[in-house]
Amino acid sequence: MSGHSKWSTIKRKKGAADAKRGAIFTRLAREIVIAAREGGSDVDSNFRLRLAVDKARAENMPKDNIERAIKRGAGEDKDSAAFESITYEGYAPHGVAVMVESVTDNRNRTVSDLRHAFSKAGGNMAELGAVGWQFERIAYFSFPTSMMNFDKAFELGIEAGANDVVEDDGTIEITAPVESFKVIADALHKSNVKPDEAGLRMSPKQEMELSAEDAAQVLRALESIEDLDDVQNVYSNLKVSDEALAALEAA
Repeated sequence: MSGHSKWSTIKRKKGAADAKRGAIFTRLAREIVIAAREGGSDVDSNFRLRLAVDKARAENMPKDNIERAIKRGAGEDKDSAAFESITYEGYAPHGVAVMVESVTDNRNRTVSDLRHAFSKAGGNMAELGAVGWQFERIAYFSFPTSMMNFDKAFELGIEAGANDVVEDDGTIEITAPVESFKVIADALHKSNVKPDEAGLRMSPKQEMELSAEDAAQVLRALESIEDLDDVQNVYSNLKVSDEALAALEAA
């Protein structure tokens, strides 16, 4: 499993213990709103919406909340705020490149919060395009081997157009070109596999390696950015080592 995925696993475990349930629901609802707005309210035909709803159900989000978010995204709730999806770029400490995906109903607030978080962490925001060229968008899925063994996952992934299928520490990761996302998502759904993570993500073309102490500092900075209300996902070109994760968990 990649270092970034191990970091995500650690955050999920921490989140189960100390995250505010309301904040999790807010983030999930915004994900549903954007998915419904861009692809329609039919869960069967809108694979991005289906994945967002599956994720919400996995977090025990109430059915009414899910249905309300779908209606907001589809434009059926005229009183709801208008959300938009915006990607920002910046640098964490030690020059680590960062991409931030946000969903917001107030750009000024989001930019202000991000600028403050970057600055407080010892980094800074960057102009559009300054960082983005260092990343490529890919389709990504991860799920435990208890849902599907590696041989079956490898066969499914390759047949559906995946670039790579790997297994480590009980977790299977599938990466693929963006255009293969729906095919793989449908194949997993047909096999009753509900991924822990599934979506399009920004993958660094080349990773930056730092000492364990410096890498842990960067990870803390990325966590502070990810904790902002309007932030959905944070990606970086940091190579996350086991030593860095151990230093972060020990902090």
